[in-house]
Amino acid sequence: MGCWTCEKQQMARRIQSLQEFFPYYLGEHRSATSRRLHFLGTSGFLTASAASAALNPLGFGAGLTAMCLLAWHGLKAEKKALSLPHVIGMVAAPSLASPALFPAGVLCAYGCAWLGHFRFEGNKPATFQYPIMSLVSDFRMYGQMLRGRLWKGDPLVELGLESPGPGEATRPDDAPARG
Repeated sequence: MGCWTCEKQQMARRIQSLQEFFPYYLGEHRSATSRRLHFLGTSGFLTASAASAALNPLGFGAGLTAMCLLAWHGLKAEKKALSLPHVIGMVAAPSLASPALFPAGVLCAYGCAWLGHFRFEGNKPATFQYPIMSLVSDFRMYGQMLRGRLWKGDPLVELGLESPGPGEATRPDDAPARG
C-alpha cells in the first residue's frame, strides 16, 4: 500500500503539459551564459544531424522518424514518470544509421548544456526528470534565440511569463550561481 501511495503522490507532483513545463524550463535557464552554451550545443547537434542525413538519407530518415514517434509517445508517459526506455530508443534509432555523427551531436548538446547548468546555473538539469519535455523546450528556446530573443536578461520576464519583482537583484550573466 505504501509504494502505491508514494507513486500516486509522485504522479500528482509531475508537470503534465509542455505549456506548464516551458516556464519551469526557462526558470532553470536564468543565466544568459548557460542559454548561450545551450544554443552552441543545439547548433552542434543540428549540424551533426544534417551531416548524418546527407550521408545516409534513407537510413537516417527512418531513424529520425522512429525518434519522433518515440518522443511523441514518451511525452505522454513522462507525465507519470521518467521514461528511460523512450529516451534510450530516441538516441539508439538514429545512431544505428549514423553511429559516429549522431552520437557526437548528442554529446555536443548535452556537454554544452550540462556545463551551463553545473558551472553557471548551479542547478541540476531539468532533463534528469523530464528528458523529453526538456528536449522540446530546448528547441523552443533555440527558436526564440534564432529570432534574437533570450540572449540577455531574464528569459521569463522577456517572454512575459513573469514580472520582475521590485528591486529584484540579478546575478551577472557570467557569474557562477553558487560559490
